Amino acid sequence: MQGISDAYKGFEGTVRQWDQRFGKVVARVDPGDFYITGADEYIFTRLGSCVAACIWDPVLGIGGLNHFLLPERKLHEDWHQLTSYSCRYGNWAMEQLINAILCVGGQRHRLQAKVFGGARLGQSSVLNVGQSNIDFVLGYLEIEQIPVQAEDLGGPWPRKVMFHPNSGKVLLKHMDPERLAQLVPEENRYLDQIVDGKDQPSIELFGPDAL
Repeated sequence: MQGISDAYKGFEGTVRQWDQRFGKVVARVDPGDFYITGADEYIFTRLGSCVAACIWDPVLGIGGLNHFLLPERKLHEDWHQLTSYSCRYGNWAMEQLINAILCVGGQRHRLQAKVFGGARLGQSSVLNVGQSNIDFVLGYLEIEQIPVQAEDLGGPWPRKVMFHPNSGKVLLKHMDPERLAQLVPEENRYLDQIVDGKDQPSIELFGPDAL
């Protein structure tokens, strides 16, 4: 198991900083990314209509968190297009996280999950992308037979999530619903990048601050 100062191979580029309040390293996960660890550290993300799945092996204390946003159907797109994008990003986000945990010793039959996010951004959407994210992640985990131990989904609130894979503990904070209004143009730009076929979106939701 890696030391507190070291990330698993492949995650060296993840932003990780010592947080005096928690007395631990905190790794930040941005939209479209994921991170796993076996160290005594937290994984942090912020969510609007995006969803984060926290998955871990409670025996080994190894786990991780992803952060994904499925594309929203637009007026000129049909359901087949949306499904293609959903598989491309939602399935990728879940498979990459699970496979990474298994590659460092986690056992599929022991995996557990907690899921968060999926807030509704405004009332003008053709499709509620937050609800689409919720339906996807819950359906995926049911198919994979990974039990959901806790969830906080939907509603009007952006969220802060801090996940501690060693224990499976999650610290959750609901942010002011008014913050959602600031996210609509940012998430729309993120969605446009996905629909345009850009595989590595550069939008960082909620600004540059870590916590």
